[in-house]
Amino acid sequence: MLDMNDSLIALSHAIDWTIFDKAFNKYYSDEGRPAKPIRLMVGILLLKQLKNISDDEIVMQWKQNPYFQYFCGFDELQIIEPCHSTDLVYFRKRIGTEGMKVIFSMSVGLHGEAANEKQVIVDTTVQENNITYPTDGKLAIKIINHLHKIAKAENIQLRRTYVKEIKAHRISLRFFRHPRKRKKAKAAMKRLKTIAKTIMRDLDRNFSDNSTSYDKYAERFYLYMRILLQEKNTPNKIYSLHEPHAYAVGKGKDHKQWEYGTKASVITTKKSGVVIGVSSHDKNEHDSKTLEAALSSAQSNTTKPIKEAICDRGYRGKKEVLGITISIPGTVLKRDTKYQKEVKREKFRRRAAIEPVIGHLKSDHRMAINYLKGFIGDEINLLLAASAFNLKKWINNFLRLLFVFKIALIIYALEQLKQDERRKHVELFLILYRLR
Repeated sequence: MLDMNDSLIALSHAIDWTIFDKAFNKYYSDEGRPAKPIRLMVGILLLKQLKNISDDEIVMQWKQNPYFQYFCGFDELQIIEPCHSTDLVYFRKRIGTEGMKVIFSMSVGLHGEAANEKQVIVDTTVQENNITYPTDGKLAIKIINHLHKIAKAENIQLRRTYVKEIKAHRISLRFFRHPRKRKKAKAAMKRLKTIAKTIMRDLDRNFSDNSTSYDKYAERFYLYMRILLQEKNTPNKIYSLHEPHAYAVGKGKDHKQWEYGTKASVITTKKSGVVIGVSSHDKNEHDSKTLEAALSSAQSNTTKPIKEAICDRGYRGKKEVLGITISIPGTVLKRDTKYQKEVKREKFRRRAAIEPVIGHLKSDHRMAINYLKGFIGDEINLLLAASAFNLKKWINNFLRLLFVFKIALIIYALEQLKQDERRKHVELFLILYRLR
């Protein structure tokens, strides 16, 4: 009862699902309860990223949408949810970054020769993590709350909890940028750090007789102490307790001075605009130092070698990486012919085409804020977003060809009609033409 010309059905026929069975079988055991089908889990992940919705929402919509069910390999309507939303978390952890690279490679291969171009465009953006705006006061209060939870979990009676005092200091931190509030806020921040250190020493004394409990929280205490001791100019500052790998990146934007997350490199083909390579970077390095990881990712997903990478001026410092020429816009040379000048102008104008691609990755495919935990979560989310973009591009190309085919059928049918009958159908043809 489904429309077999629907884009999702066409996409499900175009994808070779056996690739995932071969690649992911090693992550499963023959013993125990049978696992969910691999095609089902991969299909749900791709639909989630395509539709820009959460794990909970995709599981609910899958039950209501027969096209989603057909895409995931079901021939009959299912009236129950396919899995719990947490199963998607376990599946992402199971296959990891390597499994996501297999999915991304499939999305590139769908475009065939359009993905095998000699010239590519490279750019870097920031994938922000799901963290609050970091301040010393916020981090100190969070550390104190975590220490209280540790004391409660280990049945430790603290000498003093400082609950009432912390509440007063939190109020003092409000509007701390105001000139009249700055002195009081600075004193409150200093006192909060002192309270956190005092509670940590109290816990440390109680753990002195129990080495097992101390080892259990040693790594966490080390993180807390690093945060409490860091100053304004401390290198490798920590901005979040649950995302300690996130760093601050200043991109010179007027509306957002700093972005807190990780850098992400994106590589697209020059003409077709297919995303053929992505890489996430755990350090805040200069753009030129991110080229090797990004270009190696692109080369692994294409069958023909890349000859030239077109970059912006932020990549100055590199002329060749992995045998690939790095082209950066510069001043016009006197020895250049008119033809050479036109080639350079066209090449670097085309470089700007990657900017809307990054915009779509962020606004349409869940790359604006990454809700997955850790640096591995950054890599997984980036690969899934790029895969979804390539699938969406394939769907748009399919719909365009389908429309052209329908118009060709209408023209052919009109040519077969007699002159008198043809006039009756011209209006219908014009309506369909406007609807394209």
